[in-house]
Amino acid sequence: MLEIVVLGAGAGGGFPQWNSNAPACRRARAGDPAAPSRTQASIAVSGDGQHWYVLNASPDLRTQINQTPDMFPREGLRSTPISGVVLTSGEIDAITGLLTLRERQHFNLYATQPVLDQINANPIFNALDRTLVPRHAMQPEHPISLIPAEFSIMPFIVPGKVPLYAEKAENPAEIMSNGENIGLEITDGRARALFIPGCAMMTDALRNRINGADVVFFDGTLWTDDEMIRTGLGSKTGHRMGHMSIADEPDGTIAAFRPLHVKRKILIHINNSNPILLADSPERHAVEQAGWDVAFDGMKVSL
Repeated sequence: MLEIVVLGAGAGGGFPQWNSNAPACRRARAGDPAAPSRTQASIAVSGDGQHWYVLNASPDLRTQINQTPDMFPREGLRSTPISGVVLTSGEIDAITGLLTLRERQHFNLYATQPVLDQINANPIFNALDRTLVPRHAMQPEHPISLIPAEFSIMPFIVPGKVPLYAEKAENPAEIMSNGENIGLEITDGRARALFIPGCAMMTDALRNRINGADVVFFDGTLWTDDEMIRTGLGSKTGHRMGHMSIADEPDGTIAAFRPLHVKRKILIHINNSNPILLADSPERHAVEQAGWDVAFDGMKVSL
């Protein structure tokens, strides 16, 4: 059986974001039950309930581990059920949690070569002793068998962009399909789950990958492409940031998934500006009517 737990469901900055005084963040800080807090996006997967793989190491990883009994140490004075970490990008909210895991504990780190190049270039990540935390380069479309976790992970390319800190001035908004941004297909030979926390656009290859999945965790960053601009919270569109918008528009996620057969669809990596975070919003009602769930910290899925 595949077991999945959502460690964090928010986008970079989480919800509420530390410096946001927007109405939704104020509701979350006030403890409004319709606006529960969310840490930054990550899930953990196991095939045996004992060995777990963390998909994306968010800056909130320490808090997430301490909030998730499945992640607690179980043996001796120091131990962990975390056997490995798998990265889908080199974004700050996907890699900085690695530094939380620096206390000389063995686990395996998996990422595509472009992402490993970003990590290798920054000496701060040498805090992870490579003799204890070997770095493995993943090749898109080449599955990795995770033993004894009893499932495999297949990385596949998803349209995206380089991390903000690695953008080049000559074409900072370029959307690429070169391994900077990937999705992960997880299967135990019986069930199939997909983790796609960042996606700039839907492609035929991606549609074919998604179709027939048991569950898909998909990029839920923004409700509309101009959300950050319209609400006065930023100057960039969703496309500029490398994210599709959810709203039921021709290029939106709801429309893109409508012809696809997916047993369960879950939005994750949700920005603090996105009204679907509010259980009483019309946008939340719209996504639920379209057959989507909105991820929350501690959410569990068993396949």
